[in-house]
Amino acid sequence: MAKAQAKKKDPSVKDYNIILSPHITEKATLGSEHGQVTFCVANQATKPEIKTAVEALFDVKVKAVNTMIQKGKTKRFKGIMGKRSDFKKAIITLEEGQTIDTGTGV
Repeated sequence: MAKAQAKKKDPSVKDYNIILSPHITEKATLGSEHGQVTFCVANQATKPEIKTAVEALFDVKVKAVNTMIQKGKTKRFKGIMGKRSDFKKAIITLEEGQTIDTGTGV
C-alpha cells in the first residue's frame, strides 16, 4: 500500500502576516550552505505557526525552527537619541533537497 500524500495547504492571510520578509545578511547567507533560511517574523508568532506558514507559502518541508528577538540599537537621528524597533527573526532549517529562493517575491 502506498503512503498517503499530505495535502498541500493553501496559504492564508495569516501566513502572510507571520512571515514579514527575508533577513539578508552575511551570516544568513552563510547559513544557506547548510539548508537554512532566515526570515523576519511577527513578534507574537510561535514556532509551530512559523513552520506551518513557511510550509504553506513556499511548499517546502521544514525540519526545525529557531527564533530570537533582535533588540533595537540606540542610535542618533539628526542629533536626537532614538531607538530602533525590536524584531523577531526565525532561522528555518529545511529538509535535505529543499530550497527557498529569497531573491524572488512570494
